[in-house]
Amino acid sequence: MRRVLAIAGNTYRENIRDKVLYNLILFALIMILSSLALGQLTLGNNDKVILDLGLSSISIFGVLIAIFIGIGLVYKELEKRTAYALLAKPVHRYELILGKYLGLLFTLLVNLVIMTVGLELALLYTGGIGLGGYLRVLPAVFLIFLSLALVTALALLFSTFSTPALAALITFFLWIIGHFGRDLSGFGELTKSAPVKWLCRVLYYVIPNLSNFDSSTVLQTINPSAILGATVYCVLYCAIIVSLSISIFMRRDFK
Repeated sequence: MRRVLAIAGNTYRENIRDKVLYNLILFALIMILSSLALGQLTLGNNDKVILDLGLSSISIFGVLIAIFIGIGLVYKELEKRTAYALLAKPVHRYELILGKYLGLLFTLLVNLVIMTVGLELALLYTGGIGLGGYLRVLPAVFLIFLSLALVTALALLFSTFSTPALAALITFFLWIIGHFGRDLSGFGELTKSAPVKWLCRVLYYVIPNLSNFDSSTVLQTINPSAILGATVYCVLYCAIIVSLSISIFMRRDFK
């Protein structure tokens, strides 16, 4: 475990030196601050506009960070041949994958904290939602973090056997499809074709159901059981994807 944490720490230090990371955070903060101007154009709904636009900015730019950094976690190590020197030491391949994954998760957590502080400051500037409104943002951001952890696992999986461009394309495609999992299941129930119904059902369970992490529902009513269920789903799904990533990476021939 010590080697995994050491790799995670080194991955975090590499990520925070990436210029793309700072650009994405800057754009996210600009989007959050711009919600203040848009909120002034509404009649009595400025706080809702700030919340919706702020959380959307955190989610979208968080996904971009997870994808663009996640797809290079393994590929860069192999491209620069640093993985060869690292694996020549008493470091197992599964430790390298776990360390890379945990390092990016910590990077995402730090970025989410920065963007959440920006959103809270924007809400504090308007001063119209009360203490409960500020606290309600936290479980919404937590659900966003869970969805980003899942996207990161997918990006890591594809980075173990494909090029960064293809890995980014597939991960982004699955992120989009994952928001329509329930629609896919409903389409399978409505169709009269048995093979299509079977295919829709398989895809419903295989493709990540990102609708479980809908942060907008938390802003209305906080449901602890739903948040717990989303957490368990994320942990189990990420464990399967990371295990699959380790299995693929263990079988790769570096000669």
